[in-house]
Amino acid sequence: MNSIARKPADLFADPSVIVESHADGSRRLRSAIPLPASSLRCSGEWLQRWARETPDTVFLAERGADGEWVRVDYGAALARVKAIANALLGLDLSAERPVMVLSDNGIEHALLMLACLHIGVPHCAVSPGNSLMSKDFAKLKANVELLRPGLIFADPIERFMPAIAAVRGLHDGVVIAGGNSQPQAGTYAFAAMEQAGIDPTGKYAAVRKAFAAVTPDTIAKFLFTSGSIGAPKAVITTQRMMCSNQEANAQIWPFMAKQKPVIVDWLPWSHVFGGNYCFNKVLCWGGSFYIDGGKPAPGLIEKTVKNLTEIAPTQYFSVPRAYDMLVPLLRDNAVLRKNFFSRLQIIFYAGAALPQHLWEELDRLARMELGEPVTMLSSWGSTETAPAATDCHFQAVRSGVIGVPIPGTELKLVPVADKLEVRVKGPNVFPGYWKQPALTRAAFDEEGFYIIGDAVEFVDPTRPEQGLLFDGRVAEDFKLLTGTWVHVGSLRVAGIDALSPVAQDIVVTGHDKDEIGFLVFPNMSECRRLAQLPADAAADQVLRHPAVKERVREGLVRMKREGGGSSTYPTRLLLMAEPPSTEAGEITDKGYINQRAVLTRRADLVLYLYADEVDSGVITLGAS
Repeated sequence: MNSIARKPADLFADPSVIVESHADGSRRLRSAIPLPASSLRCSGEWLQRWARETPDTVFLAERGADGEWVRVDYGAALARVKAIANALLGLDLSAERPVMVLSDNGIEHALLMLACLHIGVPHCAVSPGNSLMSKDFAKLKANVELLRPGLIFADPIERFMPAIAAVRGLHDGVVIAGGNSQPQAGTYAFAAMEQAGIDPTGKYAAVRKAFAAVTPDTIAKFLFTSGSIGAPKAVITTQRMMCSNQEANAQIWPFMAKQKPVIVDWLPWSHVFGGNYCFNKVLCWGGSFYIDGGKPAPGLIEKTVKNLTEIAPTQYFSVPRAYDMLVPLLRDNAVLRKNFFSRLQIIFYAGAALPQHLWEELDRLARMELGEPVTMLSSWGSTETAPAATDCHFQAVRSGVIGVPIPGTELKLVPVADKLEVRVKGPNVFPGYWKQPALTRAAFDEEGFYIIGDAVEFVDPTRPEQGLLFDGRVAEDFKLLTGTWVHVGSLRVAGIDALSPVAQDIVVTGHDKDEIGFLVFPNMSECRRLAQLPADAAADQVLRHPAVKERVREGLVRMKREGGGSSTYPTRLLLMAEPPSTEAGEITDKGYINQRAVLTRRADLVLYLYADEVDSGVITLGAS
């Protein structure tokens, strides 16, 4: 156990940043570590390398129908990818007729994706919620209408038939049913497609020709942004974007060359974090990817616990909401905790700052189990940057540090109001949105920097190598009637921390008001524990319990005491019994809260929160 490298000095390259000030008041940041001239043409070369060098190493694994792990090694994966790719070549697929996947992560999904990448056919995984949780399938219809796929895959197909029927007139592609499906009229079995693609000579001449034609500029994927307002945007993701991300990672995470990653991962491939960052990291370094069928949700987190109890990861990737659910389980389950930490080298979070109380508890649990900490780090970027633009390849001083620019990427920091808006340029930046030229033009400034819409600040302006702090979305910030700016991102994280363990997530209110308010999505299991109520206690009973309300008031008092003025603490708060709605866009598959969507959908609760006569359901500062 002690031979496992865990200290930052043994894992990462030392951070080094070059900062340049410009006459317009902006600053430019780039890594002093160069990005080498790429010899990599496309991501398919990773699969070919490991199938040649380590053909018997487990590449992909998932639970089968009997609950046991089904494993595919690198040699078998490449053989199957060639057969699938050969079948795809007969379907007239292209950027104008790409492959679309409606269902969750799985081995067949992975092999289909790899086959697409191998022959230069764009792959697009769409959030399963667009098919399974929607009543009118509006988002899915917009997705299909924009891309006009030549192939649609889903598994098990019967769950997706209503959605498939709803989009039938919007494409002319073949519908492929995964191996867990029951036969459905008008669909073709994945296994039959794969079998039909097998070349008995083993030469796969057409596949080899198509693979040779793939270039760094070839479109690898279309990834839809997760915003809930306006028309869907399909981000063009090229081979160069994905490969440069991993080549940059190789310079700053040198330990990857010594320790092949083993990850147990649930993050959806319809989003860039799971589909590009995690999946490509395993493939690039010849590691093993155990597909976690669980999710950070009641009834599904138990699957994650079972998987992590059996498979010890070397790296763990997730989002703050998921850690909020996992930490109490690690605390209370000694078997899970022992296996989880046994060979863990890093704990990685992304998507939002990890509340400090979760950071501290993960550190405490690691030290308790191992006698030493596990490095916790983060990164920052977006779908449009493949996704990494910065990386915290050092032990940060606290949660929320997003690191420094990765090799080859340049950041421009532009003063806006009292913030530093950050913009990005580099080989990892997308060329545009598919068939939306006006949106593409608006996404870049006059110097070609991608306008991502986020703000950052320096941990220490005199020591840029200590990294940047995420400072929220510029568009989410608002002014109180007093004219004081409210910085939503930092206030949200401070609130989750102060209201621990009650608050799982927070939406900040107060635009055009005198005071800040919180709409709080509670952690119901922790609230029941706090109130000493049974697991089946009704939500209303739990949220009105004196112990829960008192804990909330303590948090409000703490925020006011530690804050620096009216823009740093709420005066009123509402605990919401209804969880965030995926269908309404309030929360993504990864567990990210969409502030704007929640405020729009729950406008009546905002009015209730600010009513002149305060109802007993609203918790206020000083109320008894």
